[in-house]
Amino acid sequence: MPEAAVEALSEHLAEHVEDGNDALIFTGAKGAMLRSGNFGRAVKWTKTAASVGLAGFHFHDLRHTGNTLAAASGASTRELMHRMGHATMRAALIYQHATSERDREIAQAMDRRIAGSGRRRP
Repeated sequence: MPEAAVEALSEHLAEHVEDGNDALIFTGAKGAMLRSGNFGRAVKWTKTAASVGLAGFHFHDLRHTGNTLAAASGASTRELMHRMGHATMRAALIYQHATSERDREIAQAMDRRIAGSGRRRP
C-alpha cells in the first residue's frame, strides 16, 4: 500500500478499532459489520462524497482510481492483474489509460536516457 494509505489506516485503527485479531476495521454506527446492502446508508456515502466535491462518485470508483494510479505509476499488466485478482489481461487493461500527464513523464524519462547515452566514454 502507498505510505499515505498506511498512515490513514493506522490513524483509523488507533482511533476507531478495538484490540484483538477479530476486531472489525470498519463498522456501522452500532458497531456491526458493514454489508453491501447497508454500506451506503451506514456511511452516508452519497452525502459524504458530495461534501468533498465528488458528487456522483461511487464506492467502486475507489478501486478504479487506485488501479489507474498503479498503472500510471508504472505497474505492468501482470502486476495489475495480481493487485486486482484478475485472471485475464483484458480486465487489467481497463485501468491502463493513456493520459497527457503520463505522456509527459514518458518523454522526460526518454530525455534522461538520451542525455545519458551521450556521456558514454569509449
